[in-house]
Amino acid sequence: MLIGRKKEQAVLRNLLEKEESQFCAVYGRRRVGKTYLIRETFNYQFAFQHTGFAKASLSKQLAGFRDSLQHASGKRWRKPRSWMEAFGMLEEVLAEKTERKKVVFLDELSWMDTPKSNFVSALEHFWNSWATARREKDIVLIVCGSSSSWITKKIFRNRGGLHNRLTERIHLAPFCLAECERYAEVAGLNMSRKEITEAYMVLGGVPYYWSLLEREYSLAQNVDRLFFDSEGKLRNEFGDLYASLFENTQPYLAIVEALGEKKIGMTRLELETTLEKTSSGTLTKRLEDLELSGFIRRYACIGKRERDVLYQLIDPFTLFYFSFMKDNRSADEHYWSAKLESPVHNTWAGLAFERVCLWHVPQIKQALGIAGVSSQVYSWTYRPKTEPAEAEEKEEGAQIDLLIDRNDKVINLCEMKYADTDFQLSAHEEERIRHRRSKFVEITKTRKAVHITLVTTYGLKRTAHAGIVQQVVSMEDLFKD
Repeated sequence: MLIGRKKEQAVLRNLLEKEESQFCAVYGRRRVGKTYLIRETFNYQFAFQHTGFAKASLSKQLAGFRDSLQHASGKRWRKPRSWMEAFGMLEEVLAEKTERKKVVFLDELSWMDTPKSNFVSALEHFWNSWATARREKDIVLIVCGSSSSWITKKIFRNRGGLHNRLTERIHLAPFCLAECERYAEVAGLNMSRKEITEAYMVLGGVPYYWSLLEREYSLAQNVDRLFFDSEGKLRNEFGDLYASLFENTQPYLAIVEALGEKKIGMTRLELETTLEKTSSGTLTKRLEDLELSGFIRRYACIGKRERDVLYQLIDPFTLFYFSFMKDNRSADEHYWSAKLESPVHNTWAGLAFERVCLWHVPQIKQALGIAGVSSQVYSWTYRPKTEPAEAEEKEEGAQIDLLIDRNDKVINLCEMKYADTDFQLSAHEEERIRHRRSKFVEITKTRKAVHITLVTTYGLKRTAHAGIVQQVVSMEDLFKD
């Protein structure tokens, strides 16, 4: 059963109603459900479909394409000698089809594009010289891939024959909390919203990962079974995930590992210093690849220059790996259950909940009643200059992970706190919030009203220190569509 994706399905179905031939690209991270979406939407009925082979030679790719041609036509074909010849054969197969609209689905496109294969040139020729040249105007070409960077470079930013040829593009994002809740209901997982939130902190909104949860186990048991059991299905997923997206994984892993050490993120200059030998141009490409794949975010800071933008790790699955698996030498198959409520778990939980909030900013805006107000989302950090040795007191820095800068002259300064009950603000925490707000106003010189907004699991306990908070967004609010 397909959960959510109504908007994406509507776009795909609408391709069949267009007068002209259509060319649509569907992209998103591995395991997010791209192939399933396309197959379900078209009821598994295609004039032709083919999936590339991972890390295979040109010869094997062409042999696989021949097999798909035979399946689609019921005829025997020899193995094509090139992609140009392969697409010529596809034209012959499609010409004999009688459907009003002939849907062609090419999955894992980047895998077909082996070195010196001229795959993209052949695809260009197929689309420009045949698919769009037919009087019938009956071709619907849907291409798909997990390598968002490849799709962006070779299709979206193509400067050759595919330039501006796409008629639709669909970025398939991970599930939000509401979609995960619906999935849990359909799967009979019987999870509370707190458990769903905690599962999201580990798995993110990746449907495939959620499909591995078993209803007879608790969430902690499921995490142990999937990650820490010697046969766990996600025990080696981290390496497989990055290897499937990037040909040379090590430089990408070095970037996310560096970002994993810095909660607020790092500037380009800091990354260049940390990574040492990486050239500026190469780093730019790798950061863009990671951002397109949904592992990191690039965000501006109010009052800072463009070169001071920060890059931050936001993928829950990657954060979980660095927190509990990367350096884990334990053979304990119940490692996660044993770590619950430990200091390392609590530190991770606070950071992971912040990432969940960053994935649900539209829901936060809706809860604040500003969904219709034009606004920009920022983070902000202040790092004081080194004080002279004789200074009596070192100046304290300040960090704000989520700011909503609104056109109605208000800025929401969001504090994100994970708690098992109503959050209780201490005198120390109130002092820290006041410091952050005053330092933000002082440095940015903003004339807008700055509202302290608490985003937490259950709510705010009314104490003597709670008055500083003007609005509260709860976990329940994050589950809105």
